[in-house]
Amino acid sequence: MSTNRATFPIATMCRVLAVSASGYYGWRCRPRSARSLEDAALTERIRAAHAASKGTYGAPRIHAELAAQGVRIGRKRVARLMRAVGLAGVSRRRGMVTTRRDGGRQAPDLVDRNFSADRPNALWVADISYVPTWAGFLYLAVVLDAFSRRIVGWSMSTSLATQLVLDALNMALEQRRPKEVIHHSDQGSQYTSIAFGKRCREAGVRPSMGSVGDAYDNAMCESFFATLECELIDRQCFRTKAEARLAIFSFLEGFYNPLRRHSSIGYLSPIEYERCFLQAADPGTGQPAVGLAAVKARPRNGAASRSIDDTAGLDRRSARRRDHPVGRDERRAPAEQKKMTTKKEDNSTPLTLL
Repeated sequence: MSTNRATFPIATMCRVLAVSASGYYGWRCRPRSARSLEDAALTERIRAAHAASKGTYGAPRIHAELAAQGVRIGRKRVARLMRAVGLAGVSRRRGMVTTRRDGGRQAPDLVDRNFSADRPNALWVADISYVPTWAGFLYLAVVLDAFSRRIVGWSMSTSLATQLVLDALNMALEQRRPKEVIHHSDQGSQYTSIAFGKRCREAGVRPSMGSVGDAYDNAMCESFFATLECELIDRQCFRTKAEARLAIFSFLEGFYNPLRRHSSIGYLSPIEYERCFLQAADPGTGQPAVGLAAVKARPRNGAASRSIDDTAGLDRRSARRRDHPVGRDERRAPAEQKKMTTKKEDNSTPLTLL
């Protein structure tokens, strides 16, 4: 009424609001109560404590801060005063749920937490995660080969539709062309859908699903997403979803698969680990197998004009020239001294025979 008294008469506003005019004028002339004055002083202390915490403290911590300063006040009163002036503490980001069950048919658990494979395309693990951006969430579905930790299929979308996991599976099938591979995932509605099950039957993929609410049943894929969050997502903010798409693509295809070293596979990258496995399985590829055998000896530069057979003969034990000790301390003789010693022995042989 005091704000609008320049526009509307006091009597009219009192009649509309069903209050007496004498009560309004009495409120205007009445001094502030001790309770309101105390609330004003407490509000200033609450503002100072909230600013000192860099805007992170809520009512419980503000109450503890005032108690440490010797101010006796109830926590609910602190919450009321903070709410009156629009102060609030920060809260942790709410986790996004990507696994939703719809009562679809679940596949049996063919893995039983044993994420080991003796060859590529024997066991795939798959899951869905989300990437926060300023424009909303971007969802990422991956298919990971348990043998080499290589991401063989991935897909990104702005929704959690079944097409997200279908695109990731189709990419993996097109790149790898497996036979009787096990595809392990959780019991999300995307993986239990009819479309996904039909695609698995057409491609000869054996679906497998872990139990509900247990991260250990898909621990390998959860470990990959933890690596993605630690090494990419938590280190930068994405303004747009297109920026996030480009960064994830560069991480997967430009760093993770070809370059990132994994301790579980001998500190090799996934692509290098698969290359070593294929070379060891098929030595006739014409390329040297890394780490399979040590090089014994290499020909000198002067032997470049020799034939291939002569060069290969240098690695035989009989082709190596032994060094003879010279003197009391058994030191090695230099090359010129060896030649002079050999000539003297040749010249002295006929004289001895005579």
